[in-house]
Amino acid sequence: MAVTGFVLGLVGLLVMNLVLGPTAVVLGALALRRRTTRPGRARLGIALGLADLAVLGCLVTADGTWSWGLT
Repeated sequence: MAVTGFVLGLVGLLVMNLVLGPTAVVLGALALRRRTTRPGRARLGIALGLADLAVLGCLVTADGTWSWGLT
């Protein structure tokens, strides 16, 4: 769960941050609660999930969109 939360948080910075951000936070918290052998990855998953939500908040306030593109 810790590694999955980390990967989803990392991918969520680029795409689908509305879905992947909270999922990474939940998975990281569950991994810490179940005393994972990789607590660093679980904490990184939580941090990246929160960063996903911060990026989403910046996008929404900047131009009112819920997604971003390179166009």
